[in-house]
Amino acid sequence: MPDNSTAEKLTEDPSANKAAQCTVTCVYETVLFDVSRRISIWSKNLINLSLNLTFQNWENENDCTCKIDFKPWHFWSKKGLKSFDMEGKRIDIFWDLRSAKLTGSPEPSADYYVALVSEEQVVLLLGDLKKKAYKRTKSRPSLIDAILLYKKENIFGKKCFSTRAKFDQNSRREHDIVVENTITGPRDPEMWISVDGIVVVHVTNLQWKFRGNETVIVNKLPLQVFWDVHDWLFGNPCGHGMFIFRPGAPEYNHVKDGSSAGGSETGESSTATDTGYVSAESQQTTIADFSLFLYAWKIELRISKLLGVYPFLFLFVILIVVSCNILICANGPSFVSF
Repeated sequence: MPDNSTAEKLTEDPSANKAAQCTVTCVYETVLFDVSRRISIWSKNLINLSLNLTFQNWENENDCTCKIDFKPWHFWSKKGLKSFDMEGKRIDIFWDLRSAKLTGSPEPSADYYVALVSEEQVVLLLGDLKKKAYKRTKSRPSLIDAILLYKKENIFGKKCFSTRAKFDQNSRREHDIVVENTITGPRDPEMWISVDGIVVVHVTNLQWKFRGNETVIVNKLPLQVFWDVHDWLFGNPCGHGMFIFRPGAPEYNHVKDGSSAGGSETGESSTATDTGYVSAESQQTTIADFSLFLYAWKIELRISKLLGVYPFLFLFVILIVVSCNILICANGPSFVSF
């Protein structure tokens, strides 16, 4: 079972950190030094692309971390090698992102590789340039493939949020996921969730159904979809909605008589609904296979925020307006005669 505490340490709250933009956290399980351990990879898209690797360290409570910055004005930094010691043994990280394709997400989509090498074995390999990675590292593939346990992504938008994910880790195909909503306006709020251009979830009267889950079929395989958009409607206007996508059929749990899907009298939410579906909260801590956690942050551009974030810009505009008025007054009004 994946330990979500590791991911929580790496996941920043973009609302609290103004410098953070789109972030991706991927947690892999692999065998390193004959021990199964989890490796968290966190990339951040600000001015430059950053790659943080966090390794579980069984000798002490402090995890081992390694950070690599890919600055856009340093072309040579997009290909390199970095080595460090962990538990008295050497780990090498090879990367080549010179031709990497970035499509809005901090995680490259193609034409790159990041290889983690230990004891002449590639224990973790990311990207599609696998042949180049093996040739450069001069190492053999690990006998046990790394497994992507879960992925967390923070994305920003107003009415539309999009990302890509693999529901089958043995397949190369990535699916396009789009979440659209109509929160403002005279009509009742609605939400659409589509996969590969096909709407799989349509929620009407979103003000009453801001939390829920459905099991849909994608490529003849079941996919569980959970959503919680309470903050979009009743919380901070710039709050986030949470979505969970988990391949596979749901595990049905029987609800005891007298319990409800909304929660008990003490305010605690139940672990399952009356239909037997496991709730999103319990699902997040009982993940056995790959899951995608999507945090969709709404952007509301307001004058008050612009005044707080860009004071010099407004001062510059005011100076230009005042200067133009002074010039007009000095030259006097001009009239065109016919």
